[in-house]
Amino acid sequence: MDISLKGMWLQIGPLGALFLGVLALLFIASFIGAVLERTAKSDSAKATVANLNARIKAWWIMAAVFGVAMVTGGVGSVVMFFLLSFLAMREFMTLTPTARSDHAALFWAFFLLAPIQYLLVWAKWYGLFSVLVPVYGFVAITSRMALSGDTERFLERTATVQWGVMACVYCVSHAPALLMLGPIPGYSGNGATLLFYLVLVAQLSDVMQYVWGKLAGKRPIAPTVSPSKTWGGFVGGTLTAIAVGTALYWATPFTPVVAAAMCLAITMLGFMGGLVMSAIKRDRGVKDYGTMIQGHGGVLDRIDSLIFAAPVFFHLIRFFYVP
Repeated sequence: MDISLKGMWLQIGPLGALFLGVLALLFIASFIGAVLERTAKSDSAKATVANLNARIKAWWIMAAVFGVAMVTGGVGSVVMFFLLSFLAMREFMTLTPTARSDHAALFWAFFLLAPIQYLLVWAKWYGLFSVLVPVYGFVAITSRMALSGDTERFLERTATVQWGVMACVYCVSHAPALLMLGPIPGYSGNGATLLFYLVLVAQLSDVMQYVWGKLAGKRPIAPTVSPSKTWGGFVGGTLTAIAVGTALYWATPFTPVVAAAMCLAITMLGFMGGLVMSAIKRDRGVKDYGTMIQGHGGVLDRIDSLIFAAPVFFHLIRFFYVP
C-alpha cells in the first residue's frame, strides 16, 4: 500500500471505512432503484419498486442520522439509541392493552427507567446497567401497578409494560453498550466500530431477506405470523449478510471464521426478533407499529432485529474478548 494511502487509512479508520462503504451501497441502490422505476411495466412491479425506493430514501435519512451520531462520538450514539428506544416503546405501548391506572407506572418506564438505563451506558456502569430493568424495574413497575388498586387484567397489563421495557429499552440499549467495553487486546478499532458492524449486519440481513424474498421467496416460514418472511428470502438474505460480514472481518477483532459465526448469530437472532415482534403485531391486528419511517413502518419495525441480536452480540464480545 502506498504511504499516502496508509496515511489516509489511519485517518479514516475501520469505522470511517465501513461508513463510506454503506454510502457507496446506497448510491448503487439508488441508481438501481431509478433504473427499475423506469423499466417497471406491471402494476405489481411498479408497487414493489415504489416500496423499494421508499425504503432506500429512508435508509439515506437513517444513514445521515447515524453519521451525525458517529461524528459526535459516544454521547451522540447514546442519545440516538435512547430516542429510538423511547419512540419504539411509545409505539409498543400504544398498541398493547393498558389502563388509566397504569399511567404512573408508564411514567416511571418512560421518564425514569429508560433515561437511567442510557445514563448507565454513558457512564459505563456495567454492573447496574445489567440489572436495572430486569431486577429493579421489574420490582418497581409491578409494585406501582399493584398500588393503583386496579386488579382487572393485572397480569396481562403488568406483563405488557414489562415486555415493552425489556424489549425496547433493555435489549436495545445493549447496542450502544458496546461503547462501554474496555480495550480489546490487539484490536485497533473501538466499541463504535463494533456497534456499526452489528447494525450493518443486522440491517443488511433484513434488507436482503426482503430482496431475496421478492426474487425467490415462495414458501412462507410462518404464514400466520409474517407471510412476507419466506424460506428463500431467509436463506438468501442470511447468507448474503454472513458473506458481507465475514468479508469485513478486518474491521473487527474476529478472525474470518469467528466473524462468520458472529454474523450467523446476529442474522438468526435478528430474524427471530423480527418474527416475535410480528407475532405481537398480528395479535394486535396491525401491519406496522407506526408510520414514522416511510417504506419501513414505525421505529420498532426498523429496530426489531436488534432486540435479540444486540444483547447476545454484546455479551459474546464481553465474555470472549474483553479481559
